Amino acid sequence: MMDARKLPLEGLKIVELGHYIAAPFATRLLADLGAEVVKVEPPDGDPVRGWGSSVDGHAVWFSVHGRNKLSVTLDLKKPADREKLLALLVRADALVENFRAGYLERIGLGPDVLHAANPRLVIGRISGYGQEGPYRDKPAFGAIGEAMGGLRHLTANPGQTEYPPPRCGVSISDDLAGMYCAMAVVAACWQVKGDPAAKGRVVDVDLVSSVFSLMEGMLPEYGLFGWVRQPQGAAIKTAAPTNTYPCADGKWLCIAGNSDLIFKASPRWPRTYASRITAGGARTWRSSMPPSPTGRAGTTPRPPRRCWKPPRCRARACSTWPIARPTRISASAAG
Repeated sequence: MMDARKLPLEGLKIVELGHYIAAPFATRLLADLGAEVVKVEPPDGDPVRGWGSSVDGHAVWFSVHGRNKLSVTLDLKKPADREKLLALLVRADALVENFRAGYLERIGLGPDVLHAANPRLVIGRISGYGQEGPYRDKPAFGAIGEAMGGLRHLTANPGQTEYPPPRCGVSISDDLAGMYCAMAVVAACWQVKGDPAAKGRVVDVDLVSSVFSLMEGMLPEYGLFGWVRQPQGAAIKTAAPTNTYPCADGKWLCIAGNSDLIFKASPRWPRTYASRITAGGARTWRSSMPPSPTGRAGTTPRPPRRCWKPPRCRARACSTWPIARPTRISASAAG
């Protein structure tokens, strides 16, 4: 009988040449699933060790990306340390790195060299624009992935041009690229381990494509119909009431009445609008409701007097939740 405590990736050996977010995020996912991850840091350490708040000189943020990992320090500019890295990679199943495209080749550690040392090595590479193409040599952080991938266009507020399109609040480009890299590395390792004659693979992930992959029908809508999807703010164009509404107590309530079933099951909406729902269904009528961000325009309902309590919402099967700050998130996780 298999040990219930055994994690699915136990036995998989990963070496991380990661800094900042993308590669450390990818290997964090693999480590959480049981992989042995050896994080190789420069002599001064990963820059994230010095980011944000800290406890006794240790950055809180690094405790998230560095968890479940082993760590060594190597100066890859020194030939002796590069040899030590190759010794690590001989026993590894995969390498994950997020240097600027071509950096490993410039220091003499390109895929040809790595595969000469370990022919079955899977190499996961994360960069701003990919290892090939006209922008490969340009630097890029997560914000560039959001901008070029189309996300910043959609996060703007409708009709407002005096304010910049906001960042979503987390390093979404890096996190997405890290997730894609982790999935691809696991898939490649599965293929290599399942075939004794298989050779190593190179996984090429970039921030821009990772963000662009989330743009749903934006490109086919433009290609087929010439439509340019516009920012929608907190609403969804094809569903109502689906928005974030202000409450009298100064808080915000997110309502997601996307389907007829949820719409009819919620405690207030059906009573307010039951007479307007035609035989064609609630969705037909609701899709014409003006999705005002204030919740006050046209037939869009007035905001509740206060944020509904989550237990009450769960009991009545309504799809609502107050906008959660860390205090509420912690309380929800604990309760």
